[in-house]
Amino acid sequence: MHQPDQLFTRFHSSIEGYSLPEKFTFPFYYQPHPLCILAAEQLQQHLLTQQDWQHDFGLDSTKNGTGKMFGVLLVKSPQGEIGFLSAFSGKIADQNLLPGFVPPVFDMLTEQSFFRTELADITAVNDELKTKQTNPKLLQLREALKVNQAQYQQEESEQRQQIIEGRAARKAERAKAEASLEPEALKERLVELSKQSVAEKNVLKYLKLEWDEKITLINQELTQLETSLIALKEQRKQMSNTLQNKLFKQYRFLNANGQEQSLQAIFKPTATPTPPAGAGECAAPKLLHFAYLHGFQPLALAEFWWGVSPKSEIRQHKSFYPSCNSKCQPILGHMLDGLAVDDNPLEENWAEDKELEILFEDEAMVVVNKPSGLLSVPGKTIKDSAYTRLQERHPDVEGPFVIHRLDMATSGLLVFALTKRANKSLQKQFISRSVEKRYVALLEGEIKEPKGQIELPMRGDPDDRPRQLVCYEHGKPALTTWTLIETIKGRSKLLLYPKTGRTHQLRVHCAHHLGLNTAMVGDALYGQKADRLHLHAEFLELDHPHSKERMRFQVDSEF
Repeated sequence: MHQPDQLFTRFHSSIEGYSLPEKFTFPFYYQPHPLCILAAEQLQQHLLTQQDWQHDFGLDSTKNGTGKMFGVLLVKSPQGEIGFLSAFSGKIADQNLLPGFVPPVFDMLTEQSFFRTELADITAVNDELKTKQTNPKLLQLREALKVNQAQYQQEESEQRQQIIEGRAARKAERAKAEASLEPEALKERLVELSKQSVAEKNVLKYLKLEWDEKITLINQELTQLETSLIALKEQRKQMSNTLQNKLFKQYRFLNANGQEQSLQAIFKPTATPTPPAGAGECAAPKLLHFAYLHGFQPLALAEFWWGVSPKSEIRQHKSFYPSCNSKCQPILGHMLDGLAVDDNPLEENWAEDKELEILFEDEAMVVVNKPSGLLSVPGKTIKDSAYTRLQERHPDVEGPFVIHRLDMATSGLLVFALTKRANKSLQKQFISRSVEKRYVALLEGEIKEPKGQIELPMRGDPDDRPRQLVCYEHGKPALTTWTLIETIKGRSKLLLYPKTGRTHQLRVHCAHHLGLNTAMVGDALYGQKADRLHLHAEFLELDHPHSKERMRFQVDSEF
């Protein structure tokens, strides 16, 4: 185990010209402090040159590796020296401990750890379960049950059809007998027909009894084997839960006040009381815990991605990213207590002094040019929005009704209905995709092709909302076409035509490595934070909800 001072890294170049941050980084929305950028570059150079361990980050042309998130924590040492600590999220090279990086809050991979022993016990149960699940006898019985049930259903169906046909034939016989036979002969004939009916029903009855006996015998044998499987699954579940809870208790995090809380205690008051898998293994909690534990004063934080992007998420090599919400937000909420932290920019009303430009207005609808930074509808902490401003402007109408939305950071054309009738008409147009929309965006990199189409299914990231994922298994179809306008100083200006309306569709389709692989300028979620997101809804074409006249609106972007 390295001594704390061995993990404190000094800057290779002079930092005399840099000022220290006044407050600690708000980790969920930030621009890296210049000293954090310098620390990250120094760490990245180390990753390129170190020979102590090997991990395939997928930086070669094959792209088969696994990228990782790294973090740097700018600190003041107990001796008053400015430097930084380094960490990685999860494991690298199947290890928790690597030279130069802070250790995990709890190292489950140590030889004396209960984790290895109990995980081996769970693995043994799992192996036994797999063996029993592939037992040929089990597979034979399941197939036999399936075949017998199908055969019984077929024979029962055939017998029921015979009963229906026999009933129809006997009905005709009765009618014929009633018309042609004397009373005594008729009576005998009706008794005979009745016996035929009973006989057919008995055939069905005994058919059912025969098949029930066969199927019951198979089921009894099958149940014995499957009960054993159920017992093993329950045993595995209980062992896993026990191990998980023991791990949760071992993960204990300090904060700036010297207070310690376990993972269980941190997540208990949240909407998800059971901590998600991997909670506490991210770089930021590791760094802060180590700093508090050894007397380093945290000054600023930055986390960057190194390597090939995951298949679903958007992660660009060397780009900085905020801490994740589901795993890190509760933990860091505790760990930052006692530190002076930057205000949450997302709780500021960025558009408080910006005008909502009215482009069209009549008794049916309103078309506005929403400025960047203004919400389309009220948020949890910010009530000011295009919707609330229109409410104040039209206090006596049935609406306004929200037809579609733009992200807070996106500027451009937005339409609201003022009446129920107009709302129904406009909603129908958007659902049927008869509305024409066009956006303009400025991307960070150079796009070589003149035009193209992106078709990547999307879904919300369950672990890090509001971030979206590309997901071929559970995602909804999303289609965007695009045209290159021009390239300016290494950046590309594009026209974007969304054919579907998924959340963050244009931003994800541009930034994802299977899309254009280039984030929009100022996209703090999928790229780098800047003065604003360079995405503007510049064109909208639809039918007037009352007159049905085709209407076109266009507002040029400011970038």
